[in-house]
Amino acid sequence: MSLYVDTSALLKLYVDEAESDACEAALLADPVWVTGRHTLVEARRNLARLLEGEAHRDAVATFTADWRRFEVIEVDVAPCERAAELAEHSGARTLDALHLAAALTAGVETPVTYDQRLAEATGGAGLAVSTPASG
Repeated sequence: MSLYVDTSALLKLYVDEAESDACEAALLADPVWVTGRHTLVEARRNLARLLEGEAHRDAVATFTADWRRFEVIEVDVAPCERAAELAEHSGARTLDALHLAAALTAGVETPVTYDQRLAEATGGAGLAVSTPASG
């Protein structure tokens, strides 16, 4: 089995938020993480936006190490064309449509996300969504 992880879920590993522990447990329970190449840019941008100084440096170092474990879906011609169709039909934002297309390309049926707009768009793409919550 593999788990598609979008940026909103991935950031919970590096930024302490209410759902961080539940998300980390869900991710660590699955040995294979999948994401789109664009997640690299989106995650690094958000780490720089959310963290400063040593916390930022530590998070980037940990993220860089974790990135090696991902199966990365290249967001090339076919996924971009699929994302364009998904965006047209669902109204999904650009990065959300790219995440959906990458998840579909990987054959993952249940992406992990905390992004409400992405979660709403998954139904139109025939996907369910997982949002691990604290108990």
